[in-house]
Amino acid sequence: MDAATLTYDTLRFEYEDFPETKEPVWILGRKYSVFTEKEEILLDVTSRLWFTYRKNFPAIGGTGPTSDTGWGCMLRCGQMIFAQALVCRHLGRDWRWIKGKRQTDNYFSVLNAFIDKKDSYYSIHQIAQMGVGEGKSIGQWYGPNTVAQVLKKLATFDTWSSLAVHIAMDNTVVMEEIRRLCQSNFSCAGAAACPAVEADVLYNGYPEEAGVRDKLSLWKPLVLLIPLRLGLTEINEAYIETLKHCFMMPQSLGVIGGKPNSAHYFIGYVGEELIYLDPHTTQPAVEPSDSGCLPDESFHCQHPPCRMSIAELDPSIAVGFFCHTEEDFNDWCHQIKKTPLMPTDWKGSLTQKMKTSRSYPFENK
Repeated sequence: MDAATLTYDTLRFEYEDFPETKEPVWILGRKYSVFTEKEEILLDVTSRLWFTYRKNFPAIGGTGPTSDTGWGCMLRCGQMIFAQALVCRHLGRDWRWIKGKRQTDNYFSVLNAFIDKKDSYYSIHQIAQMGVGEGKSIGQWYGPNTVAQVLKKLATFDTWSSLAVHIAMDNTVVMEEIRRLCQSNFSCAGAAACPAVEADVLYNGYPEEAGVRDKLSLWKPLVLLIPLRLGLTEINEAYIETLKHCFMMPQSLGVIGGKPNSAHYFIGYVGEELIYLDPHTTQPAVEPSDSGCLPDESFHCQHPPCRMSIAELDPSIAVGFFCHTEEDFNDWCHQIKKTPLMPTDWKGSLTQKMKTSRSYPFENK
């Protein structure tokens, strides 16, 4: 069998189980014990949408690649972190995927938004073609900031999710900027904002209740992406505890990054190891049925996840957070301000910035 087409079920024996440790396991804001909650840990991991290399999908741009093997790993990681935002938006953080159990229409609508077709909101086709505007040719490797910028552009077409996407540049999160973004355009201006629905499940989503709910909301759910460089050629040890703390926050969407030219989606940590989903497995493209449902088992990692030492992380990353409500954002700001894990230079800079522009700096060193 071609190693490039092996699935994780085939390779299950190659992956280590979680270490027997008293250290807590943190997965996207949830704390677990290996000794008493191992099944819950694995179920949480399995429930994350897992996007890998695919082959034999429709050619990108009509004449381009039909597989992203070898170049699409950061694009797939971008899909995973954004899919987690959509899961939190439409299903909730406590939602779980169970093999063989019938899932809701909203679940399939989320999944359909990432399928490898040109008309899916966040497909490999859309990301690759939108990346041309960011100076990336189709088939070229992306960094975390590039994929974040592309996803922000694509989200404007996803009127079902109606997300406010903010990318914090210059290592600073400006509170007023985000509040203006999330509190604007929350009334339906026309058909483009509230599309008509003829069925419970359409290819790109749009369950009927979503638009109605958003008309009444005073806050657009926020996806906050923060590109960072935490060192020159390797991660600065001063930032390790702060990075860990990001996984402890209930708003966490995880981190995209990895090693040079090898991207991973990091969803948590245990001890001094990061826990991640690896996109470097090539699977056949999946076609949706006429009803919009998909054979979805290959979109869920059904074995203990991969781990790597935090010290091995490339310093160029993007951290993600999801704030469904204004209260979530206020809580996020409060946690960032008070966290005792920040290096002292962050704390001093944070205090100064809070007095002037009410912004939160994330230094690159």
